[in-house]
Amino acid sequence: MEQKIAIVYASVDGQTKKICEKLNTLFKAHKIKTKLCPIAMFKEDLSEFNLIIIGASIRYGKHHKNVTEFIQNNSKSLNKTTTAFFSVNLVARKENKNSIDTNPYLIKFLKTTHWKPDFLEVFAGKLDYKSYTFLDRLMIKLIMKLTDGPTKSDVPIEYTDWEKVTNFGLKLSTHLKTSE
Repeated sequence: MEQKIAIVYASVDGQTKKICEKLNTLFKAHKIKTKLCPIAMFKEDLSEFNLIIIGASIRYGKHHKNVTEFIQNNSKSLNKTTTAFFSVNLVARKENKNSIDTNPYLIKFLKTTHWKPDFLEVFAGKLDYKSYTFLDRLMIKLIMKLTDGPTKSDVPIEYTDWEKVTNFGLKLSTHLKTSE
């Protein structure tokens, strides 16, 4: 049977999408069929997929509402198949907040949604002050000041650990191959 993965995401500034694209490339290299799509535009029948991956970024302490709605609206289908979820946030740039057991946003999200994905991961995001609106820049600088992060940078700072992303993808593709 041909393996098929749905990779759906909610990305505010593009880093979650970039992570999903990296996973998509990895799966295609392993000859696994994929459907990559923003969560708000995903209209496929979930039963067609062997694995459903949901990626979501954080803005002002919350995952995008489309993600929560998607999970609530599709809870029966999600519980019938293998699922993976990853959160992308700047708090994960800190070693003591970059795991599934220590990242406060992931922990809160799972408690709120009452969803238990089979695979979980947390990735640090990207900080790009020049791309933010004035209000977002102000708010993110305040948050960075409170969390001992950089409050000035003329260039984007990418905190994403791409090896960790690759390892997550390899773990998922290995799972699919062993469950055939």
